[in-house]
This record gives sequence, structure tokens and C-alpha cells, in this order.
Amino acid sequence: MNRDEFTNQELMLDVGDGHKLFVVDWGNKSAKTPIFYLHGGPGGCVKDESKLMFNPETQRVIFFDQRGCGKSTPYGSRKNNTTEDLASDITKIAKRLKISSFYLEGYSWGSTLALYYAITRPEMLASIVIGGVYSGINDAKSIFQVNAKKFYPDLWDKVLADTPTKSRHDPISYHLEKALNGTKREQKKSTYVINYLEGGLCDSDDRKTPKDFDEYDPAGMQIEICYMVNSCFIPENFILNNVHKISVPVYIVQGRYDMVCPPDFAYEISKIIPNCRLYWAISNHKPEHEITQIFRAIFDLLAQDGD
Repeated sequence: MNRDEFTNQELMLDVGDGHKLFVVDWGNKSAKTPIFYLHGGPGGCVKDESKLMFNPETQRVIFFDQRGCGKSTPYGSRKNNTTEDLASDITKIAKRLKISSFYLEGYSWGSTLALYYAITRPEMLASIVIGGVYSGINDAKSIFQVNAKKFYPDLWDKVLADTPTKSRHDPISYHLEKALNGTKREQKKSTYVINYLEGGLCDSDDRKTPKDFDEYDPAGMQIEICYMVNSCFIPENFILNNVHKISVPVYIVQGRYDMVCPPDFAYEISKIIPNCRLYWAISNHKPEHEITQIFRAIFDLLAQDGD
């Protein structure tokens, strides 16, 4: 199947604050309830593989690169780039495309944005489908350091080798700070180290690593780190304290062995959200085959129920 042939339109949408978003309207335009796809990161972008969990013959999906990401402009910008800004953009895209009701799909960071949107802007939502759930809390130091030390000691040794001796007692804090505030060379190096560490923890077969250093572009990861150190620009425990307000159906797909977004948070909120179903997958953080299949099944059911 040539999935590109199902593109209805592409546009650059001016959302204000100097930002223009690359938006793709894809799939069956007659589908009653479109799906908004929220990519990960923050700082990621929409990729061809993002389309694999959807059926363009029965579903309409709205893809967009979030502020500073992918084909959106200005590329790499962290100005006027917060969770609240991104949530506002979803509504702006829906209004531009004259969509009155939609599903939200988000994995990893996308799950955080979907939950935030469901709490703060429930009016247009029909349901949310999320996975690899991230709490939005700045726990990078504990997750990266504890999980890498215990389960990926070889990966942790590489992080230490790339850290000055005097900072090896707290390498995560060192690299997070340098990634945003160091010299240009320090920013690239520390961003690369964090990217390499996160990639290793994401992928159960150790293949998800960044490109060669000389070719490496730190812009996307710098956006992620900026969100990370600022707890996604939302109050502490905001999501945990407010998910009880979500009234639409919520579907969660969570890997039991997720090293980046540990499953305890997904399980905790699944018990609080009034209408929630939790599906477990034997997977790490990377959305592997089983997770993709569960997502497909959920959206197939939603398409049948909604259309």
C-alpha cells in the first residue's frame, strides 16, 4: 500500500507567536471522527512509520509537527513553546480544518500532551488513546540514572566516560545543564550523550542510537531537554491530580518493561480515570509490534463504533 496517496492536503498553519505548523490531513475524509496524532519528544516529528497503525481506508488522521519540530518553523525554536501552547495549537488546527470532534492519539510525550488536553479542553474530544505514558514530572535523573545503572551498566559506563571526572557523581544533571547552557560544542556533546542514553533505554535490542556525532542535529533533543528540566511547563503532579476529571473514554497501551516511562504511572492513572481500559504489552518503551497491533485494534473498533 502506498500510504502517501491517501494525503488529502498539506498546509503550513500560522498559530501565532511566530510559529507555523506543518499539518497533513490524511486518510478517509468521510470518516465521522478524525484522529489527531501527537508525536513524541517533545522535539520529535511525524515520520512515515507514524502512519502504520492507521487504516487510511476507514480512518482520517491529522498529523502535524509540533512547534520547533520537523517541517514546522522556526525549526528548533524553544520560544513560546510550552505544553499549553501545543494544546492550544490542537484546537487551532481543528478549527482550521472545520473538525468539531476528534480522537487524540499519543505515545510517550504524546500521551502527556493528550492527557493535558483532555483535562483542560474536553469540549471537542471523543476519546484518547495513549501509550508509553509519561507523567510530565522532571524525573530524568532518577529514571535515567537508576535504570541505566541497574539494567544497562555498559551504557552507563559510556555516559560516565563522556562526563568530566568532577561531575561523575551526577552526570545527568551535568549533561542536562550543558545541553541547554554550555558552549555550542558542549551543547551538542551533552545533547548527544542524553540522546544516546535515552535511545539505549528505549530499545530492547540496543539499536536505537543517534547518528554519527559529526552528522548529529541536537535541535530536537534540546527541545525535549528544555521540557524535561521544566517539568513540561505544568504544575507538579498536574496530570495525576486532575485525571479524575476526564470524562471521555481513555485507552492505555503500556509496555511492562518500559525503562523510560515506567508502567507504575500508567497503572495508577488507569485506576483514577472514570472510563479507562489498560492493555499490557510485553515491551520496552519502543512501540514494537504488539503495541502497534493493539493500537490498530482500538482504532478499528472506534471507527466501527463512531462511523
